[in-house]
Amino acid sequence: MGSRRRTGRTRRGVIAATACAAALAALTAGPAGAGEPDRRAPHWELKDTGTPDVRFRGLAAVGRNTAWAAGTAGTVLRTTDGGATWRNVSPPGAGELQFRDVEAFDARRAVVLAIGEGEASRVYRTDDGGTTWTEFRNTDPRAFYDCLAFFDHRHGLALSDPVDGRFRILSTGDGGRTWTVLPDRGMPPAQEGEAAFAASGQCLVTSGPRDAWVATGGAAHARVLHSADRGHTWRATGMPLPAGDPARGVFALAFRDRAHGLAVGGDFRPDRPSPRAAARTSDGGRGWRPAATPPPAYRSGVAWLPHSRTAALAVGPTGTDLTTDAGRTWRTVDAGSYDTVDCAPDHGCWAAGEKGRVARLEQ
Repeated sequence: MGSRRRTGRTRRGVIAATACAAALAALTAGPAGAGEPDRRAPHWELKDTGTPDVRFRGLAAVGRNTAWAAGTAGTVLRTTDGGATWRNVSPPGAGELQFRDVEAFDARRAVVLAIGEGEASRVYRTDDGGTTWTEFRNTDPRAFYDCLAFFDHRHGLALSDPVDGRFRILSTGDGGRTWTVLPDRGMPPAQEGEAAFAASGQCLVTSGPRDAWVATGGAAHARVLHSADRGHTWRATGMPLPAGDPARGVFALAFRDRAHGLAVGGDFRPDRPSPRAAARTSDGGRGWRPAATPPPAYRSGVAWLPHSRTAALAVGPTGTDLTTDAGRTWRTVDAGSYDTVDCAPDHGCWAAGEKGRVARLEQ
């Protein structure tokens, strides 16, 4: 019995890896001719959300059929039919809030984060697909929460910009219903002006049961902070991405396991160049190497493609880039504007951004 189960998992893994390899080959093949893209190749296909005035920086891909998006004007949307229809499941009374992150466990359970000073920073949790929500409200006027991430269905963290000279971490053990501030003794001092960017819900990410990473910018040096004990102690590493200005730094991280990670960012101002806008690590973030061929402009979101050790997508206001060599080189494959990207194990990859834009990667 055990042998048959292992064989089944192996076969499914081979099928998934083969499908992913075929998709990547098609994606990098480029146009079909006469300047027209080959619609048979993987491409972003926009889904009509009916919300042209909303900017979605929070995104959670549950699968090819199910995804959640969170954005401005307190808006939370959910689809369970691959984007054909969207249900507005926004928490009541949240119209003035700016949602920047959403973490979804399935079609019914999700946690969303609103950013802002003091009580504008809130966390909402639903267990019934958005019909009802519970609320956690920050009461410290000095705190400004940017991102949240989960290790599993119960344990997660939320990140605030520095309070009393150190980044503040909230911890939950009940799936986001209640939160407590962790002691900051294990957090290194923040640099002057250092903060996290609430641009894509990816300034705080996790891998496995205990590892978490934080992306920073706005100071003399961009940094990534790593914790191996669910946020109690952290180690900071300098990054080769642009820094030295409040608009520059690391905007997003993605780890496919506890060792291999990608970082993207740059300068978010549209009239400023962003050289060295990507980096990679293979040792859990102790050391980072700049991409030999980085994305050509600022990027705010990044995600590994499912079941691949080498392929990932990065997105930003000026386009989508693909790497097929684990972040060494990047190539622009789409010119559409997106702020964030996320992929599910069943190859369901989604992107979201301004003007109500949500798209699914079609193959």
